[in-house]
Amino acid sequence: MDLIKQYITQSISTASNNLRLSTEKIEVVALLREMISTSDDLYNDIKKMKKITEFSTLAIRLNQIYDYLNEGKIDFLKLSDKFKEHSQSLIRDLNNMLDMVNPVTFKDSAKKIKGEEEKGEEEKAGVDKAESAEISVDLSKRETDENIFEPFESDKIKEEIILSDEKSLDDNSFENYESEVLKSIKPFDALLKDLAEKEIDGSEIEKYAGIMKDNELASRKNGFNIIASMHNILAHSLLLIKSGILVPSQELIESMRACLIVIVALVKGKEVDISGYLNRAEEFGKKIINQKIT
Repeated sequence: MDLIKQYITQSISTASNNLRLSTEKIEVVALLREMISTSDDLYNDIKKMKKITEFSTLAIRLNQIYDYLNEGKIDFLKLSDKFKEHSQSLIRDLNNMLDMVNPVTFKDSAKKIKGEEEKGEEEKAGVDKAESAEISVDLSKRETDENIFEPFESDKIKEEIILSDEKSLDDNSFENYESEVLKSIKPFDALLKDLAEKEIDGSEIEKYAGIMKDNELASRKNGFNIIASMHNILAHSLLLIKSGILVPSQELIESMRACLIVIVALVKGKEVDISGYLNRAEEFGKKIINQKIT
């Protein structure tokens, strides 16, 4: 494998280590790495990836990394820092791609890249429609596209991702992010119970609103937009309560707890149906998010 492919695949692995991945998503990362490492023309394949919705934003990042490596002016003394920067920049877009595909749909999208390549070669050679049809028949006798992804190699890459003990990129790694978010859950839940039962000092409410805003920013930085939205709703609703615009009724408290449940489920990767809580939280957010704090 050449240096550029090795650098990019390692960047993807390092970025994935900062995400909580299911078995299915680990397989997709393995397939992505294998697609890149076995590419005959990586530059053009990345260009084709930009045209595919599922890959487009990630491909833009990969193209930036490719251009940097292809410039021929690499400062090897700073390469480690640059690698960390590149890997960090991939986290959000890699996470978004993993939310849009599964192993089956990824392979289907990968076939589009290969299909475009074959079509381009035919057009470049000036093949007419009749000849193209003949070539299509001939190609059907070849090994299927699915064999690009040999099971043995995919399993080997998956094991590497799972067993990897690489250090986190920095203090904003997923492990630290998860810890920071979760440590405020129980105190916040206790605050909600107190809000329903007694009057709470405004400074205490403001303190927790600040924590929610900090968690919102950390979530957006890591690419977790739903979690960020839930924190934003909680912060805004607390400030509305402090201002006396919202009254902490039982219904309001339950709506805020729905936001809290969504946060915990997504951060911990719980395999449970949270659609009811998510719908309630989002409806609550729509009702209060445009109310101005006085």
